[in-house]
Amino acid sequence: MLLRENPVLQRELLTNLRASRSFILMLVYQLALGIVLLVAYPSGQRIDLTSDSSAARQLVDFFFLGQYILASLMAPTFAAGAITGEKERKTYEMLLASPLRPWAIVVGKLVASLTHLIVLIVASLPIIMLALPLGGVSIYEVLAAYLWLVVSIILFGSIGLACSCWFRRTASSLVVSYLIILPLVILGALFWRGLESSGNLRLQLATFVLPPVYLGVSGLLCSWTARRLLYPPDVGSEGNEVVDLEEESRNAIGMIIQRDQFPDKLFAPPRRTSLMRDDANPVYDKEIHAELFSQGTLMLRLVIQISMVLAIPLMAAFLFIWTQYCAWYISYVLVFNILVAPVFSAGALTSERERQTLELLLTTTLQPMQIIWGKLLAGFRVSYVLTMFLMWPVILAFVLGIQLYGSNWLAVLVYFLIVLVAAIFNSVSALAISAVCRKTSVAMMVTYTVLITLYFLPVAAWYIGSNVTHDQQVLLRLRQMGITSPLMTAFAVPLDANILQSSQGSEWMDWGLVVGYFVLYLFLIALLLGLLATMIGNRWRMTGRGD
Repeated sequence: MLLRENPVLQRELLTNLRASRSFILMLVYQLALGIVLLVAYPSGQRIDLTSDSSAARQLVDFFFLGQYILASLMAPTFAAGAITGEKERKTYEMLLASPLRPWAIVVGKLVASLTHLIVLIVASLPIIMLALPLGGVSIYEVLAAYLWLVVSIILFGSIGLACSCWFRRTASSLVVSYLIILPLVILGALFWRGLESSGNLRLQLATFVLPPVYLGVSGLLCSWTARRLLYPPDVGSEGNEVVDLEEESRNAIGMIIQRDQFPDKLFAPPRRTSLMRDDANPVYDKEIHAELFSQGTLMLRLVIQISMVLAIPLMAAFLFIWTQYCAWYISYVLVFNILVAPVFSAGALTSERERQTLELLLTTTLQPMQIIWGKLLAGFRVSYVLTMFLMWPVILAFVLGIQLYGSNWLAVLVYFLIVLVAAIFNSVSALAISAVCRKTSVAMMVTYTVLITLYFLPVAAWYIGSNVTHDQQVLLRLRQMGITSPLMTAFAVPLDANILQSSQGSEWMDWGLVVGYFVLYLFLIALLLGLLATMIGNRWRMTGRGD
């Protein structure tokens, strides 16, 4: 009954796997993996497989790690909206009232959410097999890696499903899921790379130790989710959709958000008790007051508290102990914003389509730019403030006068500007894609695809190139590709207090990469805003409201 005759599973599979986007996604995924292997595959006329196989092992490890990181970060997008989607569509009570057992619902939702992702992973197995003739990696290591990858996806999907059962909105579920999963993904990548030289130990851990642990934790999370579905505390919410703030404050564990005080009102403003000003933007006011936080501040409290806990060890490691690796902490902050920004902006216009209110919005007397700025600022404001909670250790390191940062104020300022520009572009691109797509889930997936391509593809090309070739001209071109990646730009910031007095050396090339990054993305932001204004303006004029 859990799998063979599960109507939830059958309905989800038919809906997801028969959609045209599933075939397009598989095609793009396979082409990308094939291109990576083709570029990195040795091209010499004579290859000695007996003398040195380290390059082949690095190729296979990078190929697998890329899949691991990509699939792990995609898992919450499939699972975190499985139950919150039912709540948002007002079908949650109908699902619970069906004769299905809670375990059947949980297993059906989890398997349906991850099936497409697992199909992509299994379909990539023949491509990685092409690298086995290079030597250095056995078939057993590849199978163990894929076993660990699949159970990792199951664990991350279970986390997303548990968050989806706890929260009322998909945005809240996604943000908390990513905040929990991102450190686990980093630890998993460090585990795989750290034990690269210990092949047998890594093989045993990936085969006999980690899978039972991951599956055990997944079973506990699914059991908790099924128990919550059996005794749901959020049924019959028609008259209780707005949380009582006083009761929530009394029952809150840890920090309490005071929505009428600074800085809490920056990301969780209090509900309006008076009329709007005549010059206020009604779209922005509605989004920031009604749409985002009508369900209380539980998600925000969890995000802030978990991010603070995670920031402490990362701060100690990268900002105070190994200060030369501070760019790794900036990269962590950038990845967090890449994951969070689309959650708040990719559904800005698609949600209006799904509620069938977009035409009503376009027939109002609001100007197109008022709609754009209202939608953009509401999502950007929350995602950027949450991201800034992870940047406070950089300020702390600068104030305390750590040797590296105390006199190098320019590098610290550039780090903040890199994060700011990336956060703006993430929100603007998500909003632009939301104007094109019809569904929020599709808009979110397209946004993640665009951001991953722009930000991580240059990193992958640089990593592969530095391990495959030693041609300085080729490496220089690969480095110049980093102009599209804030991650590579953060690593290019010279940590030298006397850099302004220097006129020679590679530092000036690094500053050229940083300046090129700012110029490129400021141009892209202006271009996307112009396209948004044109698209919405044309729709607005069609209603007869334009000049």
